[in-house]
Amino acid sequence: MMSPSKAGMVMRRTNWRLVIVGLVLVVLAAGFFVVMLGMAPKSNDPVTMLRTVGQVSGAVGGIALVMVVVGLIGKKR
Repeated sequence: MMSPSKAGMVMRRTNWRLVIVGLVLVVLAAGFFVVMLGMAPKSNDPVTMLRTVGQVSGAVGGIALVMVVVGLIGKKR
């Protein structure tokens, strides 16, 4: 039987792998966007290119942020 002080507590363990991979993906998405920004003037259609690059970077960044949050929440012990 659990002691009364621990009965209501749920301990969670931070998943550092998810947090680290999420942070790396955020950096890669931002880096990809910045690198492609430099290539935009050379493109035949820079507006369409940057629109596509922004969508891809935003999707990867969003998935990465979700990974960081889920990793910080962790799982039950």
